[in-house]
Amino acid sequence: MTNESTPGAGIPRDAQPDETGIIDLEHTRPVPRTEATPSGPDAQEQSDARDDAWFDVFGPEHPTQGPGVPARADEAWGSDRADALAEQAHRASYAPPVIASGAPGADGAGMQQDPTQPGQAAPGAIGGSGGGFAWPAPSGAAVTFRDAPVGPGAPGDPDAASPTRRRRRRSRSGLLVAGVVGLCLLSGLVGGVAGQLLDDRVNLAGSTLPEPGPGATDRPAGSIASIAATALPSVVTIKVDGGAEGAATGSGFVIDAKGHILTNNHVVEGAAAGDIEVVLSNGDTEKATIVGRDASYDLAVLKVSRPGLTPLQLGPSSKVVVGDQVIAVGAPLGLDQTVTTGIVSALNRPVTPGSGGGDVTSYINAIQTDAAINPGNSGGPLLDLNGKVIGVNSAIARVPGASGTTGGSIGLGFAIPSDQARRTADQLISTGKATHPIIGVQLDQTFSGEGAQVSDKSTAVTVGGPADKAGVKPGDVITGFEGKRIRTPDQLIVSIRSRAVGDTVTLTVKRDGKQIDLQMTLEADPDS
Repeated sequence: MTNESTPGAGIPRDAQPDETGIIDLEHTRPVPRTEATPSGPDAQEQSDARDDAWFDVFGPEHPTQGPGVPARADEAWGSDRADALAEQAHRASYAPPVIASGAPGADGAGMQQDPTQPGQAAPGAIGGSGGGFAWPAPSGAAVTFRDAPVGPGAPGDPDAASPTRRRRRRSRSGLLVAGVVGLCLLSGLVGGVAGQLLDDRVNLAGSTLPEPGPGATDRPAGSIASIAATALPSVVTIKVDGGAEGAATGSGFVIDAKGHILTNNHVVEGAAAGDIEVVLSNGDTEKATIVGRDASYDLAVLKVSRPGLTPLQLGPSSKVVVGDQVIAVGAPLGLDQTVTTGIVSALNRPVTPGSGGGDVTSYINAIQTDAAINPGNSGGPLLDLNGKVIGVNSAIARVPGASGTTGGSIGLGFAIPSDQARRTADQLISTGKATHPIIGVQLDQTFSGEGAQVSDKSTAVTVGGPADKAGVKPGDVITGFEGKRIRTPDQLIVSIRSRAVGDTVTLTVKRDGKQIDLQMTLEADPDS
């Protein structure tokens, strides 16, 4: 590393610099002269001036007057004066630090140094106590931001005429250039980091991934998450050990504070010789007993001796319309506390889920839904967006040809309407059995036309029954019930069973090519 105070120090005089196209001031040496060597008293001064002329042309600073100025210094292009003016304009436009002669006490704008303490920043300077930045400056010079004419060679510069001082001036200018370059590099670094912070939002304190704030897990009332959180503690998993009849798993839900649980009959019908265990939402298990069950409606009520259970509220299924959003809760495939969602995809769908004891067949005027329902969901609640039970999940459709032990959700699930479930549950809790409304006719199951045909046998209409009182005759085809079209016998059966004993209904029959409306009052089945 060379000594900055002596340009060219350490370089042999006969060494040739590399021809790189870059002017290296430290390696530049005087060009040999061909004219005669001066003589006389002023020979040494003339020789110094001639030798220094090379540096006057290629050095970083050029005087505007004196022996080193070329003859045509006022040329608009290529002259030293034009270069000096261009350099001055460039420095003024970017406001770089410049060398201003004089002692301390110049105006305090910008950066300045105490000339008696080289390298120490004055208050307010960059890097000093004022929060600024400073670099060493030559003695006797103050570094400041100004637009005044720059440094050596400017009018009034006392060092302009001395060749020896010009050499020292070049060393100082080298320091200044190094300082300016350092400031530019620092500015570029600070600007680059600031740009990165703005563009990428770099968080120097840690990860930039957002953290959930207070209340982030709260859910608005009416949301599926909120409804599920409220309903899940009231939904149970039912495990039946039927002994020789085998085991079964289903679902149920609490319907009152006394520990009554509503489920499907086909879930618990095999427990006559076995045990029923109820698994609560917190994992606790309780033994359950059967209060009553009804194969015709495929419903059953259990009871556990566990106080403090929270019941679900039964809503009005008569208000449900196709397209309503619904939530199914249960233990499909034994996976307890499972929540699925969907919509009501159809109403008044006649289905026959499960199998009753003996020759009894279940008939349900079901709510159809596309919420995922699988084996194990049976007996669980179907909720509306108010969190009320509008149905009891009971059956799923199966692809034609599939065996009874296979199949899962294909988007066709069925639930017993809550209006029917409420009536039946009340009856089972009160008396241990449920009553079924009837009209007192036998239907011809071989009829292939539209509607439900009363058998043409003389005994097809029960004497003194509701149909007989209303005027129904053997052979009549029932085509309407309460203003709704009847297409199949099953549709008529589930329509009647969806009503309560004592209800007055209108029956539309077709007889001899004519349609007749008949009114009747539903009565209880004496065999139920």
